[in-house]
Amino acid sequence: MSSNRAATTLVDAPRGLAGVVVTDTRIGDVRGLEGFYHYRQYSAVELARTRRFEDVWYLLAHGELPDARQSEAFAARTAALRRLPEEVRAALPAVAAASTRSGPLSGLRTALSVLGAAQGFQPVYDIDAARRRQDTLVACAAVPTLLTALYRLVQGLEPVEPREDLSYAANYLYMLTGSAPDVRHARAVEQYLISTIDHGFNASTFTARVIASTGADVAACLVGAVGALSGPLHGGAPSRALDTLDAIGTPDRIDSWIRDRVLAGERIMGFGHAVYRTEDPRSRMLREIAQGFGGPRVEFAVEVERRVEAILAELKPGRELHTNVEFYAGVVMELCGLPREMFTPTFAAARVVGWSANILEQAEDSKIIRPVARYVGPVPPVEVPEAA
Repeated sequence: MSSNRAATTLVDAPRGLAGVVVTDTRIGDVRGLEGFYHYRQYSAVELARTRRFEDVWYLLAHGELPDARQSEAFAARTAALRRLPEEVRAALPAVAAASTRSGPLSGLRTALSVLGAAQGFQPVYDIDAARRRQDTLVACAAVPTLLTALYRLVQGLEPVEPREDLSYAANYLYMLTGSAPDVRHARAVEQYLISTIDHGFNASTFTARVIASTGADVAACLVGAVGALSGPLHGGAPSRALDTLDAIGTPDRIDSWIRDRVLAGERIMGFGHAVYRTEDPRSRMLREIAQGFGGPRVEFAVEVERRVEAILAELKPGRELHTNVEFYAGVVMELCGLPREMFTPTFAAARVVGWSANILEQAEDSKIIRPVARYVGPVPPVEVPEAA
């Protein structure tokens, strides 16, 4: 390809940068053909089954799993960071009022900016690794507090102050509802949170890294990531998957409803994934958690999953389409009492830890991410017409 750009060779990339390797990472990877993903050297699903959220947070922040002493110290250290600065608390009612129609995730963008200013976050380019890590811990610990406060304010309720004696997940449910959560509910949400901490170079993670490559502060990086997550093609599907179950309504309508959508070429929310070509391992784990609770809703969801796969095999032979994480995530969160408008914000309460790990890794590289675009508009230069 020829170009007039001095000393620049343009390289065509596939649409959406699909399959393009942009950097090396030590954080984790997704093996879509195998149906496997990992954090550092550990299976993410195994971590969700066997460890608590704080241990996996430590793993991503420090590069290794903590021993018992380190685990307790880290949990106590991060729990102490949950309470918001007074300047942030004072600003939240106005933020909540402005985001009444758009929801807590919209408000989180503004609240994170206020938090970064109040905490004096400095550009990652100008601070050392220890200060960068501390800034990410402050931000991650505050996100559940911000999200639940914004939600409650919109509902006309007072925010609930965090408790340091509760785990990350249990405290999140406590701040959301105002009541100490059921142990099984807290553990189910914790497993969901662990399973969604990180997942390769998705749109929001890549956004965080692009901003980090400019040397901006941690809050700026996270605000950009939240903005990417808010798009319905990225983080907005758990509640939409439940909408699918609601739209079908009863078991006798499953087949006709699915056939109509498949034949019309419409997307069935909660099915299919951009990376996995086999069953999403997160969906498998969350299905097991849901079945552990049992009940008509779970039985209906399992039957819908079975019939979607069967009908697709009949109508679209050779096309692999399985449930993704959003399908059973919605079922589990509903069983644990979370309102639908908090499904994607709950996802953000987990992913903020993965974003932070990527911010820290990107900050080690001083090279700004600066791709180019091919201009395809009218051929310049054209004489500028005189003003009418």
